[in-house]
Amino acid sequence: MENFQRRYFTPREVAAQTRPGQLWVSFLGRVWDLSPLARQYKGDVLLRPILEAAGKDISHWFNPKTKDAHLQSIISLFPSALKDWWLHSQLSLHKIQTHVDPLTGCLKYYTPQGRFIHIPPQLPCSDWANDFGLPWWKDSKYEVGILASKTRHIRIVNTLTSQEHVLEVCAEESMWDILRRYLPYNAHAASYTWKYEGVNLNMDKTLEQNKIPDEDEEFYQLNLDSSLYMPAILLYFNDDLTEF
Repeated sequence: MENFQRRYFTPREVAAQTRPGQLWVSFLGRVWDLSPLARQYKGDVLLRPILEAAGKDISHWFNPKTKDAHLQSIISLFPSALKDWWLHSQLSLHKIQTHVDPLTGCLKYYTPQGRFIHIPPQLPCSDWANDFGLPWWKDSKYEVGILASKTRHIRIVNTLTSQEHVLEVCAEESMWDILRRYLPYNAHAASYTWKYEGVNLNMDKTLEQNKIPDEDEEFYQLNLDSSLYMPAILLYFNDDLTEF
């Protein structure tokens, strides 16, 4: 358990990582820990937009589709003195949203939240250092996991003690992942047989694969609160004390 690293995170978990010294964001389906970046650029005015976005999803900052061909056509129109600057800035940062400036007709970065770390200035500038290597949103060392495409709430009932807990889990997680989420409430969770409607659950499969229905959409269509009903998983003690 000590070496376990969670793969999936809920938006609520990302939002919780905004304590002093911690700065998490999500974008394009991934979760990123930018705490080291914040420490490295502490006091830099370009860090402000990132600090203001702490705990949030910033997918709208980025364009998931590469537009290298369009950028090459823009580059061909530039004077030779500017081509190297433009080529480095554009091709290394192609995921950032762009727009055509209505006044100049040139392609520029669309950063209404403000220019941020590793975004070059709009025009060549002698005090901008472009030797940082990969921009932070392409550097895998900051990536910590995957953002859940959907979350679900389930009830876990310990039939031995009659204790009941509600967990928010990721739809993509296996039952083993859910068991690990439950460990703070029961360190011996692996000592139980997990069942739904009397059927043993396959711990290597997800809730959906175990035929535990997700009825949120039906509740929404009926204009009902989905928290009125949550599927219950029953735990039956196996008479051992297995710990993770």
